[in-house]
Amino acid sequence: MKNLHKNLLLGTSLMLGVHVSNAQMQYPQTKKIDHIDEYHGVKVADPYRWLEDDRSAETAEWVKAENKVTFDFLDKIPYRNMLKERIEKVFNYPKYSAPSRKNEWFYFSKNDGLQNQSVLYRQKGLDGTPEIVLDPNKLSPDGTTRLGAFSVSKDGKYAVYYLSKGGSDWQEAYIMDLSTKQNLPDHIEWIKVSGAEWQGNGFYYSRYPKPDGSALAAKNENHQIYYHKVGTSQEQDELVYENKENPQRFNTMSVSDDEKFAYLNISDRGKGKEGNAIYFRKLGQKEFTPIVAEVGDFQYSIVDNIGDKFLVETNEKAQNSKVQLYDPATKSWKNIIPEKPEPLQGVGTAGGKMFATYLKDVTTRVYVYDLTGKLENEVKLPGLGTAGGFGGEADDKFVFYTFTSFTFPPTIYRYDIATKQTSIFRKPEVQFNPDAFETKQIFYTSKDGTKVPMFITYKKGLQLNGKNPTLLYAYGGFNISSQPGFSATLIPFLEQGGVYALANIRGGAEYGEKWHEAGMKLKKQNVYDDFIAAGEYLIAQKYCTKDFLALRGGSNGGLLVGAVINQRPDLCKVAIPQVGVMDMLRYHKFTIGWNWSPEYGNSDDATDFKNLYGYSPLHNIKEGVEYPATMITTADHDDRVVPAHSFKYAATLQEKAGKSKNPLLIRIDVNSGHGASNTKKNIELTADLYAFIFANMGVVVKGM
Repeated sequence: MKNLHKNLLLGTSLMLGVHVSNAQMQYPQTKKIDHIDEYHGVKVADPYRWLEDDRSAETAEWVKAENKVTFDFLDKIPYRNMLKERIEKVFNYPKYSAPSRKNEWFYFSKNDGLQNQSVLYRQKGLDGTPEIVLDPNKLSPDGTTRLGAFSVSKDGKYAVYYLSKGGSDWQEAYIMDLSTKQNLPDHIEWIKVSGAEWQGNGFYYSRYPKPDGSALAAKNENHQIYYHKVGTSQEQDELVYENKENPQRFNTMSVSDDEKFAYLNISDRGKGKEGNAIYFRKLGQKEFTPIVAEVGDFQYSIVDNIGDKFLVETNEKAQNSKVQLYDPATKSWKNIIPEKPEPLQGVGTAGGKMFATYLKDVTTRVYVYDLTGKLENEVKLPGLGTAGGFGGEADDKFVFYTFTSFTFPPTIYRYDIATKQTSIFRKPEVQFNPDAFETKQIFYTSKDGTKVPMFITYKKGLQLNGKNPTLLYAYGGFNISSQPGFSATLIPFLEQGGVYALANIRGGAEYGEKWHEAGMKLKKQNVYDDFIAAGEYLIAQKYCTKDFLALRGGSNGGLLVGAVINQRPDLCKVAIPQVGVMDMLRYHKFTIGWNWSPEYGNSDDATDFKNLYGYSPLHNIKEGVEYPATMITTADHDDRVVPAHSFKYAATLQEKAGKSKNPLLIRIDVNSGHGASNTKKNIELTADLYAFIFANMGVVVKGM
């Protein structure tokens, strides 16, 4: 690689290609056990059940053996390091968050470029000198300790902050004296699915009891809310709420900006409920008063309080959501912002105004209302893309928001509330030419005739000759929208003539709850049909052929890729299922997997079992079929979708399709979680994925 790097520095044009084959590849011999489960009269073998034990020495040896095969393969790709160097270069620019104000201080995060973690800063006023508040890079030798919540008390005296280690969802809380920026002795453990909400001289948080067995795999139940008073030990914390009769509920607290009210939010997804209940209590009271007493199918979220009344965002009798005013004195509801044809993504308040964000054909629209619901104006955005922010304090004179799109790096804007004018506050300088690329949105037809939007990004002048390496990505679940956004790590792929396609398939929130419902539970096959149709569209329009198409998805998207290559192994050349939910019969047995039952159904139910068993990636791998080149990715600290999903899936794929001419690999990261736990790991993973894609397509990689 020394000569290669020298040639790059001299500007020499290099064109590297590689042909890969697994003809000589020897996968680890994974032990099989005689284990059978019976579901509603159907016997289902689970020969790799032992891989669910993440603490066993035997599992650790298997991980080591699989990683050796994978990295031996990747090490043979000559341009792998060149891709990594280019990704590092384009990723190496200062990245800022939008500032948030607390009294006279503005807080924001900044990453100088390649720091493993962003650093938290503050400054007095917008013209003040920034000073470091907390640098997570100093908290672990490998930079995998991450800062989560950072919440400042109303008087600005203290801040509570959460840290997670190695990519885990578990968090620990600490309290900082902001006058000295030193920690108090307070230390709180076993926090998960929690805010950090100040009221008086303490804050509310949610936690689980210390798990029995593996902290990274054991089922999490009995979510509890506590109140921690500054200067005390965790053992002295006040238990505010729990419900042992319903252990699979999420119970969280939030507090109004004036700290006059505390809100209790309860959801029961373990029982398949999509909605939530919500209660409130005034400062000084012990008992909660219901706003919505029972968990049902509708969602309610407190936007703000207006005196003793509450602005509530809800989808009750409004699938695209609306804003209402609830008066607890009369128990009456009044429409403030009625439902629109476009889905309401969220509402924030600042400076006595409401900022409502909508989604129109997967791009953001923002409108400003007064607190009575009178429309005042639309915030004009720089183009078609994604905007977020628009929240703040009641006495704010301006708010910040961030706008981004595929080739538009996240830019922070300042919106002046009085003049309704927008100006650029901070624009990033990224080492690439955005004018060299273009994005278009198309609508393709899925199997049942549904029109599905898709964004396609590529270098200008692209030839539709079927030979462009094309990366198709989708998510398709949990009412989550896949919106336009900039990723510096994507630029090197596009520079090599790559095409990036983002399919907005059903199951997401792109067109409101109807779009979501059309891709959940018994209708999950629509999601796979949409993804398949996206690939077929790209091939039909000659962006690529099957030999130049790669499918990628993570988490629920990993399930998507796994299911699709079982159903259509001939669709693509490369498949990248990342941290996927691959065992659809047992997903609810681990950590908070039971929370996904409203989305997928549950194998304990006979009808759901039949549906899940019909598409579960683990259970539908076909013997002797030629699968695409596949690189499964997971990590040892993923306690959201536990790595056992990917372990068992990889072992089964290698067993049943191991004679395929395409490599079937699993890449298992260490000290990382459901997403890359630091910048270094993210860059390394991305370079490996691109190298794997290009190598298996036989793409000639040009010097960068």
